Parts: sequence; C-alpha cells; structure tokens
Amino acid sequence: MGKIYVIDTNVLIQSPGALECFEDNELVLPLVVLEELDGLKKAEGEKGYNARKVIRYLENLRRQDDLIAGAALPHGGRLRVEPNCIHEELPEGLPEDKGDNRILKVCFHLRDQKPILVTKDLVLRLKAQLLGIEAQDFSSQQVLTGEQQYRGRQECYVPEPFFDRFGEQGIPVSQYQCDAAGQVLPVTVYQNEFILLRADASLRKTQLGRVWGDRVVPLAYAKDTPYGVKPRNAGQYFMQEALMKPADEVPLVIIKGQAGTAKTFYSLAVGLEKLLDHPSGEYRRILICRPNAQFDTDIGFLPGDEQEKISPLMRPIMDNLEQLLDKDDTARYDDELELESVLAEVFDRNLIQMEALNFIRGRSLEKIYLIIDEAQNMTPNQVKGIITRAGKGTKVILLGDPQQIDKPFLDERTNGLSYASEKMKGSPLCCQVTMLESECERSRLALEAIGRL
Repeated sequence: MGKIYVIDTNVLIQSPGALECFEDNELVLPLVVLEELDGLKKAEGEKGYNARKVIRYLENLRRQDDLIAGAALPHGGRLRVEPNCIHEELPEGLPEDKGDNRILKVCFHLRDQKPILVTKDLVLRLKAQLLGIEAQDFSSQQVLTGEQQYRGRQECYVPEPFFDRFGEQGIPVSQYQCDAAGQVLPVTVYQNEFILLRADASLRKTQLGRVWGDRVVPLAYAKDTPYGVKPRNAGQYFMQEALMKPADEVPLVIIKGQAGTAKTFYSLAVGLEKLLDHPSGEYRRILICRPNAQFDTDIGFLPGDEQEKISPLMRPIMDNLEQLLDKDDTARYDDELELESVLAEVFDRNLIQMEALNFIRGRSLEKIYLIIDEAQNMTPNQVKGIITRAGKGTKVILLGDPQQIDKPFLDERTNGLSYASEKMKGSPLCCQVTMLESECERSRLALEAIGRL
C-alpha cells in the first residue's frame, strides 16, 4: 500500500467522486466527516445532493466489506473509517469539539505513518502545518492559473502573400507563422480557436479568423449586427462569431473576461436577434441562470414564488435587457413604466425565462438558448451537469470571470468555468474566447479602474 490520505468533508461535498481519484492508496475518513455528511444530507441544492451521493457510495462499500477494518475501492486502494481519537491531545487553543480539530486528532494519531490531509480549507491546512502534518488541496479537478489558462484566441504573424489571399482561401495551419521580427516560431492552434492575423511586412494589416479543420478561415458573421449591436473590438467579433453559430455546429460557448467586456450584453443581444428581430426557429426561448454563492441557503427565506425569489440575483440581467430593448440611451429611463411594460411583454410571451440553477438538474433542454452567467461560481460537477442537460438544438453559453469568485472552496484553478474551458479546449463543438482588459466597453471609468485597481 502507498500513501495514507485523510479526507476532509469539503472535498467530498465539492467532488462526490473524489474517493475514486487516489489510485492504489489508503484513504481514511474521520468519524466526524460522516457526522458532517449526515448533517448535510437534507440540505437544499448541490451540498445536499452531493452529501447524499457520497453516503450512498459509502453504504455500497459497507455492504461489501468492513469500513472499520478497511474496504477495497473499485479503482484500487482501500478506505476505512477512523474514530475521533479523543485520547490525542492538541495544542492549547484548539477546541476539541470543533470538527476540523477532530480531523487533526486523527491525523495526529496516524503521524507515525506520515498521513497527508486533503482539504479545501486553507485554514485547516495551516493548522496542520503547525502540527507537522502534511496537507494538500484536492488537485484532481484543478487547471492552470491566470495567463496559462486556455484563452481561445491568439495573435499570429503570417507572410504577406498568404495574408492577401486570406479572404478567399483562408490560411493552412501547416504554413509557418512568424513574429514581428521575421523569426519562424512554432504555433500550436486548436479547433475553433480564434486568430488575429497580422501581415509580417505591414503590421497595420489585420484579419480575424477561426481555426477549422486544417485552415484558419474568415469569420462568417463579422458583418452582422445582432439586435442592432455592432462589435467594437476584436474580442467582440470573436464573441459574436461564437454566439451566432447555430447550435448544431457550436452547441457550447465559453466566454471569460472581466466586468464591462459585454459578455452578458452580447449573449442576450444574439438571443434576442434569433427570437425577436429575425426569428430563425432555432430556439424556443432564452433561459437564463445565474448561480450565487449564497443561493443554497438564502433563497428559501426570500418572499414570493420562484421568480420573485431569484429576481434580486437576476437584476444584472434585467439591466442588460433594459439597454437592449430600448436602444435610446438619452431617453431610455424617461418613462420607467413603459420600459417595465416592454420587459413584462417579453416575459409574458415566454421568450425569456429566468430559473434557479438548482432546478436545471434532471431536465432535458431542447432548442433552448441557455445562458449561465457568473459561471465561475459553479463547481466542476455543476458545470458537467449543466452541459449534459443540453438536448438537441440547445446552445449552452457559460459566462464569467475566474478572478471574481464568491463561492467558498473555489478558486481560479478549481471553479467550473475554468475547468470546462480546459477540458473542452480543441473540441469542434465548443468555441471559446477570453476578453482582454483593453476590451472593456462599459465606460471610461470602468476601463480606468480595471487598469488601476
């Protein structure tokens, strides 16, 4: 047997399949973890669902083997439940009745076997270090950080002859591409990656394209203005191309970027174009979900029906709809009642629906234009659940900023948006684009703040 891993509750709540990710090693579940799972099994939303899933998994193991002595795991290794080791003493100042400290007691009891504590809780990892116990984050669902993440776009320099023929023939990806100084550099591209092309002999010449097959081809929707919205920068041209593509060609779009880069605004504009301005019959309605870090606990205490409960969380969506449905910037808010009636009509006609993310599970969505805003606050399992709900003709759009995460135990490397981006990289069914800081179009102040704060 290899290493010994002590598993914290938060690992199982975020990733209920985590127990199968440790290969041929021994896993230890402190008894307090079972107690915490029992306390969470009736919770609403993702926490309760995942707790119940883990409990069922443990029950199946118990039926086959002895969890106290150690049960064999399906994919190798063994798992056992360890009592709370109340005889072990912790340093003064660590209350013995606290769940985290009871986990530390188990680790301290096993110290001769050099256990590794696996937890999403940074404070618990710091406590473990004080006791000389090795502690790690759960890394099976982690991706790269920051600039290392897949951006869905890049800038390339190409020889002038190829550049001039780009509009007619595209450019074979097998052709060498070079930097501004004329050096030949290897360039790795992925299917559906967006390319900003520059001519090596004249840096002012640019073209926008997308990798398809063995060529970089021109954008098909560059001249479109969905719902009257015209792209203002390269990122918005790329975003428009991804969103305008029919669902049978590109059923998944992932757009990352900071606030003010028009991610939500543009997604809604394309949806309204398809349903209102030039009805294409592609989609039955727009469905909008917006996960929230407090959603599981707070929604039940808000008054009203489901729509009234989630309306505070959906206010940013309504702000964008107001701008799109009334394009007159100067007089838009002169008559608030008229604006509200226009919004109400769209919802009354069932063209747009807003729904709690929790209620998407179990559904099969067909011919739906599905927008998931603030997707960085989703776990990898939630993102998988959403994408696998997509039926025939449905387009799933994930929007968010991996650097603006509000949900506990998620970060830039473990959130669902970044996870989906990395795993779907190169898929012919997925288009991605990361908006640049310089592409903020909200206001001069917003752009200034992004650069300074």
